[in-house]
Amino acid sequence: MRKPKLRELGEAIRAIFLGPYTSKFPFKPSPAAPRFRGIIEFNFDKCVLCGACVEVCPAYARTQEDDKIKRIRREIHHQERCIYCGQCVAYCTTKEGIKHTQEYDLSQIKNEGYDNVIEKELILCEKCGEVITTRAHLLWIAKRVGELAYANPNLFLVLSQEYGEEAIPKITDAAPYRSEHLKFLCPACRRSVYLKEIWGY
Repeated sequence: MRKPKLRELGEAIRAIFLGPYTSKFPFKPSPAAPRFRGIIEFNFDKCVLCGACVEVCPAYARTQEDDKIKRIRREIHHQERCIYCGQCVAYCTTKEGIKHTQEYDLSQIKNEGYDNVIEKELILCEKCGEVITTRAHLLWIAKRVGELAYANPNLFLVLSQEYGEEAIPKITDAAPYRSEHLKFLCPACRRSVYLKEIWGY
């Protein structure tokens, strides 16, 4: 009879006191590696719904919808399509809006529950009604650029509303000079306002 190797004998003795080498999955999940790309979650306080993650997703696992009537932008992460490449996390504008978790067990019986959804308030152009971006996105930009935010009317307005100030003047029959500047305007409408003041059309 062949005698067992010393290494195998040592492993058997250690297993008696320390337990088996194999994991007890699925009864007890095994811990993932620190940099493991697990299930992706939104950070509601840090995500500004800028749409960068939607643009870089190679699997088209993210969709973004703008509801102009309710003034809401909605982003959906379809986990069943996601390949967990990590591009959305790497190219996140705030670097904190989305993150990978350590959770890797995606198996379940029903199809429901695979979508992660987040919603934010939209800012619309007050002249043409086109979408500018979300309020959270404007606030993030304004706080990032600091004092330079007061040079941009959109950033100035969103900061004023955030701090509870009355920034938008009341509309009267005889509007004051440059009253249209203190409005949320898209780039095209703001350009037309400037040209109208300079050239009169």
